[in-house]
Amino acid sequence: MAIAARRLPQDGTIDVVNRLRHVLTQVNLDCKCQDSLAGALDRFATLEKRRFSRRQLAQARDCRNRIAAFLSLLSELDELTESEPDRTVFREMELVFSEIVDCAFAGVLALRQIATE
Repeated sequence: MAIAARRLPQDGTIDVVNRLRHVLTQVNLDCKCQDSLAGALDRFATLEKRRFSRRQLAQARDCRNRIAAFLSLLSELDELTESEPDRTVFREMELVFSEIVDCAFAGVLALRQIATE
């Protein structure tokens, strides 16, 4: 039975396991040994997918928490008027919005990697 290539998360592990699979398919192993090896590689690939998904999900949750913190800072926007004498406060609010965008984009990328694995 040939060891089929499996799709792994897009991190360094995919390269290692795929190279291992490639090399090991070239070795003349008895059928039982090759089946056991294929099963072990499949189990390892499954564990790596879970590890990768867990890491990406933790990153998305971190982004959510950061966005929540930034939203509390934006509540100060209600206290500002167009005649605010300290114009730097508008720049600070702009930066908070920009940070929210960056965090949201990072969260999107993390979740997209899970969804496409």
